[in-house]
Amino acid sequence: MSEPDAPAAVPSSAVPRTPVVPAQQASVRVHEPRREDCPWCGSTRLRNRLRTGDLRRHRPGRFTVDECRECGHTFQNPRLTAEGLAFHRRTPRGAPRDTVTDHVLALRDAPRRRRATARAMLRFGEPESWLDVGTGHGRFPDTAREFFPYTAFDGTDLTARVERARILGRVEEAHIGALTDPKLLARVAARYDVVSLLHHLEHTTDPRAELRAALDCLRPGGHLLVETLDPRCAFAALFGNRWLSYDQPRRLHLLPPRNLRAELEALGCAIVTTRSATAESRHRALYVPYDLAGAAALALSQALPAPDAPWRAIPPTPFQQQARAVLLRAGAPLVAVAALTDLLLAPVLRHTPFANAYRIIARKPTD
Repeated sequence: MSEPDAPAAVPSSAVPRTPVVPAQQASVRVHEPRREDCPWCGSTRLRNRLRTGDLRRHRPGRFTVDECRECGHTFQNPRLTAEGLAFHRRTPRGAPRDTVTDHVLALRDAPRRRRATARAMLRFGEPESWLDVGTGHGRFPDTAREFFPYTAFDGTDLTARVERARILGRVEEAHIGALTDPKLLARVAARYDVVSLLHHLEHTTDPRAELRAALDCLRPGGHLLVETLDPRCAFAALFGNRWLSYDQPRRLHLLPPRNLRAELEALGCAIVTTRSATAESRHRALYVPYDLAGAAALALSQALPAPDAPWRAIPPTPFQQQARAVLLRAGAPLVAVAALTDLLLAPVLRHTPFANAYRIIARKPTD
């Protein structure tokens, strides 16, 4: 009696797999309830700015960004829960990385930009101590030491990267955790002449609480240095969800300059970044040279076959994976041309509505 025929082999790429998705991704806990009012001023006059997916890391979910018609505050609504934020901030094994977009984002942290930020504090003299909040690998303190060689730099971060920065000698003290954590705040309260919040507020769940905590870290008369993104940037309207500064779902709040100035003044601070006598100019407009390149990189990534990811039920075929890799390499020169254009236009764009960031320096009251 003959043996039955063995079943034909099925390519592994065609076999459905159980997606590796954290439990919270399938539950209502991934988002908080939707807000009907502005978290900054309380107005109920909201308008939708965009609805988008995670264009940079290709993770599951849809995210909404709303704007307050009264004060201009722009925020994720509904906001991710703590569990959702933790998922989108970590890098699971096997998660895809968009290397082209990552290289564009690195322009924000270029040494030239770090030096410009450090130079902005030269006119206030050399501080004895400086706390860099959300310092990550400590690159900014490492650069700022070129201008302030006798300053003691410390850093905080939500991750253990700051401890690595301490081992490398970039910061003297490393504090892991949120600045608003009472235990961490008790260790750093009233110890510093300068506290810097560099592209940090947009990632926090409560920017007001973060500002209060930063001021608590300052000695009387100390200076708070803030750089953050400007939601009024003309590129935001031009590019929509391909405006890299939205970076959903990791950026939760975008604060217009007037809101941040008013909050600091309400806390008793004097705004010292004055370029003229008018209130509307008491901040320094900046241009982070990555808007054109970022839009090009996101458009390229969206046009290609989706990458493999642990949360996909059916993985892409080998042909799709190879095609994505080849087309990404082919499109990289176009992104490089856009990046060069960004750099060439930066000195002009920061004086126009296309400026995508701003800097405010505030002095804490002495009494």
